[in-house]
Order: sequence, then C-alpha cells, then structure tokens
Amino acid sequence: MTERSEGISPWFCGTTRVDASTRLFCFPYAGGNAAAFLPWQPLLGPDVELWVAQLPGRGTRLFETPLPDLDELVARLADVVGEHTDRPYVLFGHSLGALVAFEVARALRRAGLPPPCGLWVAGAEGPQTRVIDQRLHNLPDAELVNALRDYGGTSTELLDDPEMMALLLPGLRADLAVDECYDYRTEPRLELPIHLLLGSRDPHVDRERAEGWSRESNQRIHRHVFPGEHFFLFPHQATITALLATALATNSMTSR
Repeated sequence: MTERSEGISPWFCGTTRVDASTRLFCFPYAGGNAAAFLPWQPLLGPDVELWVAQLPGRGTRLFETPLPDLDELVARLADVVGEHTDRPYVLFGHSLGALVAFEVARALRRAGLPPPCGLWVAGAEGPQTRVIDQRLHNLPDAELVNALRDYGGTSTELLDDPEMMALLLPGLRADLAVDECYDYRTEPRLELPIHLLLGSRDPHVDRERAEGWSRESNQRIHRHVFPGEHFFLFPHQATITALLATALATNSMTSR
C-alpha cells in the first residue's frame, strides 16, 4: 500500500493511504492533540485512512494562538473535511471532541456536502442535555492543574512541570471555553447512525444525559459501554478501533 505521513492542512495530521477505501476523522478531548490518536492507524488496518484534528496551541501548533470560538473552529475543520469526502468516512470525537464532531457534521449538511456514514461520540453527554458542573476555563493556574489531576488524562510528571504547563494551559483553556460556553442551536436531526461510547465509571458523564444523543439522529443509536473512567478509550483502543474498522468496512461495501 502506498502511504505517506503528512498534514492535509494545518488542521489535521495523519497518513495518506492512496489505496484506503474509507476515512476516519478524529477530534480529541480538551487539551488533547493528534499524537494521542495517531497510534490508532496500524490498529485500524490498511483500508482505513486516519486523520486527527490538530488545533492551535498544542502539538505541532503549540506556539500558535489558541482558538476559543466554536463557530470559527467548526468552520475551519468543516472546510477541510468537506474537501475530503471522496470516499466513505466517519467522524469520531471524545469528550469536547464529540461536541466538535457533531457540529462539524451539521456544518457539512448546511453546506450540502456528502455526509459522514456515522458519528461516533465518546465520553460526552448529549448536546441538548449536557450540564456543566464546573467552570474550569477561567480558574487560576494552580486550581486548573488540580482539576486536571481529577480527570486523570494528564500524566503526573507533566502536571508537576510548571514550564510545560505554562505552554499547555492556554490551549486547554481555549478548549474548555469552547466546551463550557456552548450554546445549542436547534436544527433537524442528523440522518445517520450515532455510536455512543461510555466509560462505566466515568464521574464526568451522567448516563441519562448521555442518552440525549438519541435526540440528534433519526436513526438508531448504538451504545457501547467499557470498563473505566473518563479516559476509558486508551485501555480499550484495540476493541474500539476494531469496531470502527468493521463499521467503516460495512460503509465501504454498501457505498459500492
């Protein structure tokens, strides 16, 4: 298989697989970067091309000004995704990334572009039913770092490194502002299946409010529950990527 590592724009990192029949666009959690999900590529198999969103203020764009405005963020991402809908594709997002993926799907529909074959949302309550229990984006640095310890997605070594945290916190604050200031706007339901992935012990996602995703599609909601807390994705990445690869293969076959 012919492949090459590159970015299709500053907004996505991945590996171009010329012979791949399907494409997966992945949107990380608040403060996350493409490096967290790029290791999924070999697990997805040769028929899936993986692209992971890389936002300003983290990863290879660490020294760029973060973007705290959801509308602009979604517009930039949807522009890129819309240029690469030449094969069946799905959108996958974790936590904040689930909300971004959802809004990208709606932006693509407004633009009249080919829709994704499915929306995969992990560790997130429904857009209409979500509740923000804590406002983190404007906390003092020390309090924000302590809050991150509770979430468990950042290594202790990194949290204990003041110089690194000084570099990372602006991007994280921008992401948290996007998440915490989200204002749901009513639109018709999406016409695609939604896969809802949850951690069985996630203290940050209420199971009933997560069921609110059923309000966003006129098709069946597929539910998957995994042992673990908010970052259950990574211990179960082999199972999750297998589910994604199977769904993408099915989409590819039905589109022929």
